[in-house]
Amino acid sequence: MAVAVVTGASRGLGRALARALAAEGWSLVLDARGAEALGALAAELEGPVVALPGDVADPAHRAELVSAAQGLGGIDLLVNNASVLGAEPLVPLAEQSLTGFAEALTVNTVAPLGLVQEALPLLRESGGAVLNISSDAAVEAYETWGGYGASKAALDHWSAVLAQEEPALRVWSVDPGDMRTAMYAAAVPDDDDSGRPLPEEGAVPALLELIGSGAASGRYSVSGRTAKEWTR
Repeated sequence: MAVAVVTGASRGLGRALARALAAEGWSLVLDARGAEALGALAAELEGPVVALPGDVADPAHRAELVSAAQGLGGIDLLVNNASVLGAEPLVPLAEQSLTGFAEALTVNTVAPLGLVQEALPLLRESGGAVLNISSDAAVEAYETWGGYGASKAALDHWSAVLAQEEPALRVWSVDPGDMRTAMYAAAVPDDDDSGRPLPEEGAVPALLELIGSGAASGRYSVSGRTAKEWTR
């Protein structure tokens, strides 16, 4: 049975993807800072599920996640989904808290690399995949999204370098597109997001297709994808 580690799994895209992977028969190791919500998700899922609340910025927690996955048989898929905004609501760079910016870089950029480093022996053994959740803010200059976007741009870049250094792995950096999530509501609380799709309506089916396709390493956009791109 394939094993996936999914961070930030207690809500939004992470929760929806965890549900979808469980429905497809994956064994799961799930992470989130919210213990109660994470435990509730784990209780509803069928199959082997290990829920480990904690902070991915903590090296000891990252080691715990990888150890749990090893106990389930290894790691076939590592999903770096956990993210923070750096400011809620988002603000112009002139007002960006440097403490908040540093937190965004730590959680969105440094911690995912730390988890990859911890998981590399198991990923190499399985010939597995790393799925890093990026954003269109990584490549587009949106007002107030500078700090968060910079953290995702750095994530994109080390993803591309890792793909060169670890050619036996698939390393994907994916912009999941617009979604109706609590994170977006916190980022732009005055925006009416009722017209945005829920994660399970758009992003998750596309991500499942990507995971199952064997697509080459690279940066992908759910909204701009084509069938050829998933299978190249």
